[in-house]
Amino acid sequence: AGAVRVPLSSPAGPPDRCVCFGLGRFSACPAARDQLAFLLLLLEELRAPPARCALFDPAFSAREAAALEALGLRLLPENEEGKHGVGGSATLFYMVHCGKALYNNLLWSNWSPAALSKLVIIGNSFRGIEERLLSRILERDYSYIAKVLKGTEELALPSHPRYLDTFNDTSVHWFPLDKLQELSPDVWNFVEEPTYQDCEDLEIIRNQDRAAAQS
Repeated sequence: AGAVRVPLSSPAGPPDRCVCFGLGRFSACPAARDQLAFLLLLLEELRAPPARCALFDPAFSAREAAALEALGLRLLPENEEGKHGVGGSATLFYMVHCGKALYNNLLWSNWSPAALSKLVIIGNSFRGIEERLLSRILERDYSYIAKVLKGTEELALPSHPRYLDTFNDTSVHWFPLDKLQELSPDVWNFVEEPTYQDCEDLEIIRNQDRAAAQS
């Protein structure tokens, strides 16, 4: 709760809606169950009804989808590949251990100071991504992560021996409007949709990939 309280008290106001990507098979995976439990506690912290939280993971089974709906949560009808616009509403994106392309797509779909300042992202540390990737790879494959780093505030979730594998490398990220406005205008002029043609470790299930698998 302490880790999320700072960004939730930002001038943009606390998020009144939530989107969760990549939760995983919580019927079989204990870590995914813990992540789901934490999501429900976050909604309580936000005083947001479960109906204000939408989820998507192409791995969800029919029984898992039914369980989420029984908890009052909503399911997104299709794979957006992370390209979910906030539409002017302060939104919490819960994306623990998602692929880098998913974060990059989310940033691209909200690429303006006004929109990004309404985002709070709980997911893989952007600082950790920067440290682990060669700068040329980060700028080529995940250019929106690379460009927003100087406009990002990040706070790591405190480690706990019981949940080392569940929330390791997880941080709360938010994007203060004043920091975003200090970035060069050139940063905002480039709005090309990511394609990942040269990416060798793409950790995302795309619409075309899923369609090919089903056929």
